[in-house]
Amino acid sequence: MAVVNKKPGTYAFKLFAYSFCILLTVLSLFPFVIMLVNSTRSSADIQQHAMSLIPGSFEKFSKNWSLLFGRGFNPLNGFKNSLIISVGSTACNVYFSTMTAFALVAYDWKLRKPFFTLIMAVLMIPAQVTSIGFYQFMYKIHWTNSYLPLILPAIAAPTTVFFMRQYMIPSLPMEILQSARIDGAGEFRIFNQIVLPMMKPAMATQAIFSFVTSWNQLFMPQILITKMDKYTMPMMVSLLNGDAYKTEYGCVYLGLFLTVVPILIAYFLLSKYIIEGVALGGVKG
Repeated sequence: MAVVNKKPGTYAFKLFAYSFCILLTVLSLFPFVIMLVNSTRSSADIQQHAMSLIPGSFEKFSKNWSLLFGRGFNPLNGFKNSLIISVGSTACNVYFSTMTAFALVAYDWKLRKPFFTLIMAVLMIPAQVTSIGFYQFMYKIHWTNSYLPLILPAIAAPTTVFFMRQYMIPSLPMEILQSARIDGAGEFRIFNQIVLPMMKPAMATQAIFSFVTSWNQLFMPQILITKMDKYTMPMMVSLLNGDAYKTEYGCVYLGLFLTVVPILIAYFLLSKYIIEGVALGGVKG
């Protein structure tokens, strides 16, 4: 039996690829490690050595914890408020964007291309440009200090529509849709029971992006929400900067770490669907 020797360059390429992946992993995890370590250190330690991989003592962590809650920081209330906004906006974003993409792909209507062009044009408009007019409109209809202005606008998400459309074009078999119509299924039933399960990997990917964006949003909530009991987690963390003379950095890092925890949980819950989507795309390619 002939033995086929692998080229030496193959091992060198694998070594480079693995080394590069390990480097990217370390760079990605490094900010989280620094944030966790600094939450166990005092403000003086952080000012002296901002970057350290050695955790502080349990006493310093307890002091940061006491300072955090001593400033009126209520993480449970912040988690609840942020969760309501993030889950609501993510559900609206993903569901209605997938429905819009389905209309652009599955139906042949006269204004389909101009409508998609309009969506792409809206994508080019920065959100800050419309913030003043949006606030004035919300104020006139008495929607300030409400979560609705932070949830309902997620229905119009051009980026998600574009992603869903591009994913749907090669992966949505029109024959199945025609068969369902012949069997008497309505369009909403086809979309909810056939299309949505096929789009799970793409929906999970966009759900993570939408959830993280909504959870970290600070600009619009600060404009629309003024009542303390409705503050989100980023708004609460922004209050931890202290006064003009002293800032407890360990307390701030602890607040930031508590803010990041739900994002990590959301990623780990949806990551398997993203891997399935990448594998599916690789097989189709």
